[in-house]
Amino acid sequence: MLTIPKLNFGFSDAENYKRRENKDLFNHIFLRTDSLDKLCESRIFFLIGEKGTGKTAYAVYLSNNDYKNNLASIRYVRETEYQKFVTLKKEQHLELSDYTNIWKVIIYLLLAQQISEREKSTLLSRFSRFNNLKKAVDEYYANAFSPEIIYAIRIVEGSKLAAELIAQHVRVGGEQSSDISFTEKRFQTNLLYIQKHLEDALSSLKLSRSHILFIDGIDIRPSSIPYHEYLECVKGLANAVWSINNDFFSSIKDSKGRLRAVLLIRPDIFNSLGLQNQNNKIRDNSVLLDWRTTYPSYRQSTIFMMADRLLSSQQETNLNPGEAWDYYFPYDTPRVQNKSLASPTSFVQFLRFSLYRPRDIVTMLTILQENFIEQSKDANHVFSEKDFDHPDFRKKTIGVFIRRSKRSNIILLQCFGL
Repeated sequence: MLTIPKLNFGFSDAENYKRRENKDLFNHIFLRTDSLDKLCESRIFFLIGEKGTGKTAYAVYLSNNDYKNNLASIRYVRETEYQKFVTLKKEQHLELSDYTNIWKVIIYLLLAQQISEREKSTLLSRFSRFNNLKKAVDEYYANAFSPEIIYAIRIVEGSKLAAELIAQHVRVGGEQSSDISFTEKRFQTNLLYIQKHLEDALSSLKLSRSHILFIDGIDIRPSSIPYHEYLECVKGLANAVWSINNDFFSSIKDSKGRLRAVLLIRPDIFNSLGLQNQNNKIRDNSVLLDWRTTYPSYRQSTIFMMADRLLSSQQETNLNPGEAWDYYFPYDTPRVQNKSLASPTSFVQFLRFSLYRPRDIVTMLTILQENFIEQSKDANHVFSEKDFDHPDFRKKTIGVFIRRSKRSNIILLQCFGL
């Protein structure tokens, strides 16, 4: 077994695993669960989970790998994007339906760019509508389009020029014979024209592999954006995701590969969207990440298997399930009432403190390792109950977890007996 200082617990923020140097590590330690397979189903439009439950980790894993014939990418909504929407609303007098149409154009554009980058150019050259659109987009961005939401918004801001370029290229391609004029004052008309030609281009493709666009980053509202502005933007995004998946992508015929947009979202935000039949959408069109388990059955739970894999995957020999965890944490959790639990029961102590979230498990393991090294313990030693009870560990853990919601903080402080 590796000594404790040599263990690598990775990162608490899964966004770090997008970097090339960290992909191999992530593939090695990532636990492929039933939720991952379900996420690959064409009917899934939302990935729902509390902060720290692994939404970004699932999206990053699929974007790093060609899993079950799916090519995926992940894009983030940042503060700048919200500010752009606020500016557009003031300048163009937008309503919620306009937000939805803007998000449709952004999602279509990002998917088109993803297809262009990851599919063979010889395949795409057979589809004139897609090529004509790509030429127009390349001309608009001067061949410098970056596949990020902030760059995609620019085509919405310059809708008149973008619509004119698309019209020009489709005329050259013989798809349109009559001249069409565009004006700055007809923002909605320009936007719908761009949207229609993006839909025509995407529906003309016959893909052999499916493409997924994950949209992340909406869980935290920037402090500079008023709540109602933030919520309108997110509502428009959620409506766009539902509409394009249910009404457009599902209607594309004669293509083996499917297109899909998936929104990563917290349950409380999802509940604020006001979507029709929300409970049905959660049951039929969502993956809900729930890592909760009971003490009697924790050894068979996915959260225990995740923690055990984090340890066992780094060893030179294959180990039985639970063997790595039992080696590094060979003690029983105090005050466990169920005497039928197999020893050691050390993981129950982690469950009490983590609120059943993988990120919290990783954070605690990292802090325990840091303290182990700082205290200059014998490298051949393993963790004990004293390490978990050490004041430095309690102080650091509280410092990390205190950033949660008010309700979570109260529960956490109660767990620590404070």
